[in-house]
Amino acid sequence: MTGGPAKALRTAKAGTVMATLCKPSVSVPEHVITMEETLELARSHHEDHPQLPLALRLIENTGVRTRHIVQPIEETLKHPGFEDRNKLYQAESKARVPAVIQRALDEAELLTTDIDVIIYVSCTGFMMPSLTAWLINEMAFDSTTRQIPIAQLGCAAGGAAINRAHDFCTAYPDANALIVACEFSSLCYQPTDLGVGSLLSNGLFGDGIAAAVVRGSGGTGIKLERNGSYLIPKTEEWIMYDVRATGFHFLLDKRVPATMEPLAPALQDLAGMHGWDASDLDFYIVHAGGPRILDDLSKFLQVDPHAFRFSRSTLTEYGNIASAVVLDALRRLFEEGGAEHQARGLLAGFGPGITAEMALGRWHREDEETS
Repeated sequence: MTGGPAKALRTAKAGTVMATLCKPSVSVPEHVITMEETLELARSHHEDHPQLPLALRLIENTGVRTRHIVQPIEETLKHPGFEDRNKLYQAESKARVPAVIQRALDEAELLTTDIDVIIYVSCTGFMMPSLTAWLINEMAFDSTTRQIPIAQLGCAAGGAAINRAHDFCTAYPDANALIVACEFSSLCYQPTDLGVGSLLSNGLFGDGIAAAVVRGSGGTGIKLERNGSYLIPKTEEWIMYDVRATGFHFLLDKRVPATMEPLAPALQDLAGMHGWDASDLDFYIVHAGGPRILDDLSKFLQVDPHAFRFSRSTLTEYGNIASAVVLDALRRLFEEGGAEHQARGLLAGFGPGITAEMALGRWHREDEETS
């Protein structure tokens, strides 16, 4: 890491007008699989695997109690082929995403015609044109609505979507951006993948959809002030897809859980450029890829573990829902009552690259704007 995070970090800071990230809407599918069921399936399907005890221990240590999936587990365990799975991804996204978007618009007190750009993130299925084109037609967004689909940032894409929405609203004051994250990780299950990383991912990832509006003016939520990205050099093979005829095969390097040690300084540097101390903020909304991510962030940022309670709750109840994690953790902060007006906070998503997408902002209560 020659030069360190401070040299490599690229940031964007808003001008006098700052966009507000409003309350997200989140939905998870109706089919539930528990930790106990996951462990039993691993035992029954891989009873002769030489590293089964290790895999079971790693799955137990994730802290994931329940996950939600788009199909019953009996169907999820089948592999009808990549073509059928991708058709299911398209059908399920069209069936489920509009209602989530509508709730997010209602939370922001906006209509589809108020939205200037849709940023759609997903890494568990593929469509061209993007779902954004279908949404514009189906939900009566203006035909002039910009489309920004992001498909290859994995779990970091939730943070990236927030940052690109912030950038857009900074470039176009008073514009409004809609963020949509749609992840059906269960459709990427590969029964022939027997590496420990693959077995672990089978017990970690869940399905979920989230949406949120970033308002160029008005609204209650996080007023976004600065964002940045940081990539740990030479780690692009640590989290990746091996794309085969059978679909997306998830590869996870055993070194990934230790990545917070080099990423924590990037978070500190971003805060430092803003005149803040990353160890002394009022709230933290981060992507929870696993419990060690949160434990190490607490350690290296010297932050009380309680600060990451929203992310840990998402992990426990839903598993790792990829790009939707950050938005679900933020929803939980809103539902706890939010933060004090002008409270300072950090948002971050981590994913392939190894990449961190980070943002800083203050909690803004519209009813206290003039107080």
